[in-house]
Amino acid sequence: GLDDFLKDEGRLEDFQAVAIKEVLAWQIEQAMKANNISRSALASRMKTSRSQVGRLLDPKDGNVTLATLQRAARIVGRSLRLELV
Repeated sequence: GLDDFLKDEGRLEDFQAVAIKEVLAWQIEQAMKANNISRSALASRMKTSRSQVGRLLDPKDGNVTLATLQRAARIVGRSLRLELV
């Protein structure tokens, strides 16, 4: 199956990490909309640039860290919960 293919290619973990970041980025964007927080406003609250926020919300970028996602989540009134299950 796809899992075997990706594992053989050594990309399953990368693929899962991107998928998780995509979900988190989407949730952050939904929270921004709900709270009327623009990308510019989020950028200034995070003390970063608007282009950095753009990268944050495009998880395929690959350089977005969980710490950055956590900070963004806090600013939009959410908390990021990571758990091992």
